[in-house]
Amino acid sequence: MTIYTGRGDQGQTDLRNMERVSKDSRRIEAYGTVDEVNALVGVVRPTGHDDIDEKLRVVQNHLHIVQADFANPSPEEDDPRIQESHVETLEDLIDEADDELDPLESFILPSGSEPGAKLHHARAVCRRAERRCVSFAAEEAGVNETAIIYLNRLSDALFTLARLVNKREGIREENPEY
Repeated sequence: MTIYTGRGDQGQTDLRNMERVSKDSRRIEAYGTVDEVNALVGVVRPTGHDDIDEKLRVVQNHLHIVQADFANPSPEEDDPRIQESHVETLEDLIDEADDELDPLESFILPSGSEPGAKLHHARAVCRRAERRCVSFAAEEAGVNETAIIYLNRLSDALFTLARLVNKREGIREENPEY
C-alpha cells in the first residue's frame, strides 16, 4: 500500500463507505480534530509514569475508534463504534487518579512539568474536538452521541492526568489571579 494516492488532490476524501466528501465537511473536521488530540496524546507518551502511559495508550486506541465511528455514515453491527463501556473506562481512570489527588478547590493554570503541560494542551484540543463533533452532529443525523460523551469525559480525564503527573513530579498547582 502506498501512502499517496492522489485521490485527495482535488480537496475530496473517502469515507469508510467510499462516499467522496469535501475535506472541509464538518464530518472531516470533526474526526480530523480527534486525530489531532490523538497525536498530542502520543507526544506526551512516555510521561515517565508507566501506569499513566498505559492509560494513555488505551485512550489512543479509543480515539482511533472515535475516528472510525465518525468516518462511517452507515455503520453496520460489527463496525467500530464507541460504546458506553469506553466512557466507563475513562470514568474509572478519573476516579482512580482523583484518589491520589488533593481535592480541586478552584481553577488552575494549565502548566507544570513537561508532560503535565502537554496533557493540558491535549485537553484543550480535546475540548475543541468536542465542539467540532457537536457541530457535526447538529448537521447530520445518526452521529453516535456516545462518542461525543466520550470526548467530553476524555477532556476531564486529560485534565485529571495532568494534575496527577504534576503532583507526582512535585509541581505545585497555580491558581489564576483575578
